[in-house]
Amino acid sequence: MPKIDIKMPEEFLLKVSKLVEKTDEIIPKVLEAGGSVVLPKVKSNLQAVIGNDTKYKSRSTGELVEALGVTSAKQDRDGNFNVKIGFAEPRKDGESNAKVASILEYGKSGQPAKPFLKPAKSASRKPCIAAMTAALEKEIENI
Repeated sequence: MPKIDIKMPEEFLLKVSKLVEKTDEIIPKVLEAGGSVVLPKVKSNLQAVIGNDTKYKSRSTGELVEALGVTSAKQDRDGNFNVKIGFAEPRKDGESNAKVASILEYGKSGQPAKPFLKPAKSASRKPCIAAMTAALEKEIENI
C-alpha cells in the first residue's frame, strides 16, 4: 500500500505550539474586543426606548444608562471564558437595575415591552464577530 508523509514547516509548528501556550492570554483580549462593539449598540438602543411612547412625562434619571457596562473576561467553573454586558447594582432608590431593565425589555401589565437588548444582539452580531476575528488575527501575528 502506498504511503505519503507530509511534514509541516517548522515555523508553522512553532507558532501553533506558542498559540496553545498563550490561549489564556489571547481569549480574554478577543472577547473584550467583541464586547466593546456590542456595548455601544445596547446603550444607544436603551437610550432610544427610555421615555419613548409613554402616557405620562418620562421620569428617567439616566441612572439605568449610566449603570450599563461590560465586564472583563472571566473564566467560569467549566473553564469557559465569558464577557457580560449588564447593569451595575444597586440603584440609588434601592430598586434593582436588572429588574428595571427587564420590565423595559419585556413589559408588564399595563406597560408594553420596549425591547433594546434583543435588537442590539441581532444588529451587532456580525460586527462583533468581525472585531473578534480581527483581534485574534492580530494576536496570532504577534506570536
